[in-house]
Amino acid sequence: MTDTAETYAGRVLGFSIPGRHARGRAVRIDDVLDEILSAHAYPAAITHLLAEALVLTALMGGLIKDGDAETGGGQLTMQAQTEGGVVRLLVCDWRGGELRGYVDFDRERLAALGANPSLYALFGKGYLAMTFDLPAGGGRYQGIVPLEGESLAQACETYFNQSEQVPTLIRVAVRSAGDGAVAAGMLVQHLADGEEGRERLHVRMDHPEWEHVAILAESIRHDELLDPGLSLEAIVWRLFHEEDEIRVQPGSFVSRGCRCSAEHYAKVLERFPEEERAEMRNEEGVIVVDCAFCSRAFPIRS
Repeated sequence: MTDTAETYAGRVLGFSIPGRHARGRAVRIDDVLDEILSAHAYPAAITHLLAEALVLTALMGGLIKDGDAETGGGQLTMQAQTEGGVVRLLVCDWRGGELRGYVDFDRERLAALGANPSLYALFGKGYLAMTFDLPAGGGRYQGIVPLEGESLAQACETYFNQSEQVPTLIRVAVRSAGDGAVAAGMLVQHLADGEEGRERLHVRMDHPEWEHVAILAESIRHDELLDPGLSLEAIVWRLFHEEDEIRVQPGSFVSRGCRCSAEHYAKVLERFPEEERAEMRNEEGVIVVDCAFCSRAFPIRS
């Protein structure tokens, strides 16, 4: 393995440890994160929450195999929602490296929680839904887990461990300062009985291979994940250099992926009956569509 910080800059890094039947993903986002966050004046607690959610979405979205030129890639949508919670909705999605996210919350109630509210304080009895749209006609499937634990990362671990029966460890680090935000993370999984895609008949959370990999992965520090001078490849090498073989593969480049446009919304509105579109029009005969992801309004004459 090489140790060039630029090698995988701005990309999801995929890696596997064949001798341990383990795979992983790592990602670090900075400029893209600032671009997404700049759409709304989020307070510190929501900035941290959304940054964590975006890293998780990139890590899990990076598990989806890229499609071909005709079918396109798959998509992951992560949605956290409550009834009556301070955070009413958190939604992020990933499609072929395009990342976007948005949080709707009660600003007054958030202010009353103090500087570092817990996950339960933000969501109460909420739930986390993961929707995977697979490429090449692979279909769609969804898993839902309670929003429990100390972080979104823990809730995502629960999703994989319980819903998909895949032992998973996730670590996320976020730093927000005056010169911008940076967030990074690593996801490691054990694929029982070998290669990806095989039927997982003998999943064991206490499998010796997984215990070994998990202990090494847990040793990663937040400052290492966030260090711009330390490439993701170097981090993986530091953790697992004693293994017989480590395979790395660069995944998709990460970019801000709001796909809104006047043309897109015009096509969507064409599907509505004329009487419904008439109710949507303002006094000037224009339908104004707001995009929550990028905080832009699109006037549509339809």
